[in-house]
Amino acid sequence: MKNLLLYIINGVLVVAVVVLFILFFCNKEDNSKEQALTEGEVLPIAYVNIDTLLLNYDLYKTMSEELLQEEERSRASVNQKANVLQAEMVDFQNKIENRAFLSEERARSEQERLVRKQRELQELDSKLAQDLVAKQKDMNDKLFKTLDSVVTEYNKDKKYHFIFSNTGSNNILYGNKAYNITDEILKLLNEKK
Repeated sequence: MKNLLLYIINGVLVVAVVVLFILFFCNKEDNSKEQALTEGEVLPIAYVNIDTLLLNYDLYKTMSEELLQEEERSRASVNQKANVLQAEMVDFQNKIENRAFLSEERARSEQERLVRKQRELQELDSKLAQDLVAKQKDMNDKLFKTLDSVVTEYNKDKKYHFIFSNTGSNNILYGNKAYNITDEILKLLNEKK
């Protein structure tokens, strides 16, 4: 689950950074002609290692821990209710085998109650899973907005044309460490509360 969460967040952040820069450059069409590079000039670029950023970003660690605790509480609640239901089903089966019900109608009524309870448990499990997905989406949105604002603010002084995200070796196969601004962005993120 933790790896899946990390991959989802990485994917969202990669897409977000790409969209950010597409929007940035689309809005600055007039200036882009003036800022065109002359021959021999170096293109100012940088990259942020998202894996390192997420491993060391305090807000991400806090939010991930809260999400994990929420998932554990949900799982424990569903498991506890499933165990109670299982015990009731075993008891029902024993009563059927021992002919402990006074009538077939009473046995049918008890069976319907157990089926209803099982359906309710499945619905609860589904609802809790959907709630976790929604909370994870909210977390991703908050992380993206924070990262976006920090990178935008950071770049006001630095004037990079591109800031890429790097998740392992997915996007950038090689990056000169001189262009790695992860530590600077991480410091700004952790300072921003």
